[in-house]
Amino acid sequence: MRLHQVLSQETQATARALGVPLVPIEAVEAPSAAEYERAFAAMTSAGAEALLVAPGFITDRAQIAELALTSRLPAAYVHRDHCEAGGLLCYAANYHALFRRAATYVDKILKGAKPGDLPVEQPMKFDLIINRKTAKALGITMPPSLLLLADEVIQ
Repeated sequence: MRLHQVLSQETQATARALGVPLVPIEAVEAPSAAEYERAFAAMTSAGAEALLVAPGFITDRAQIAELALTSRLPAAYVHRDHCEAGGLLCYAANYHALFRRAATYVDKILKGAKPGDLPVEQPMKFDLIINRKTAKALGITMPPSLLLLADEVIQ
């Protein structure tokens, strides 16, 4: 099973458990500007109130953030670059920490360890990034307690 399928199933299960309606918008391999606009139009007409952007959307960050803002959809992402491009918030594994851990694995393998003998690890550090400028443009007041928990607040 591919990663996006697992994430989709987990997201749908979580939404059901929380009683939140979820409307998945299927992605195409290489979306064009027009396809993004159609997807946002479909979300808006379906009455979407927020957007969760799947991990695979890393190249069109500015366009996605702009369409989310224009559509008045608060959007959460899994790549910090989206917040830097104007997205509302990101909560994701800290990739720098992941890369450091990967380097220790490379070191062990180069020293003769068998990759199959090394333990599988899960991320230990996660970052919360909030874009206050986008929040303000959407008319959202972020609670001070959430801002204090954030690892980075983009002004």
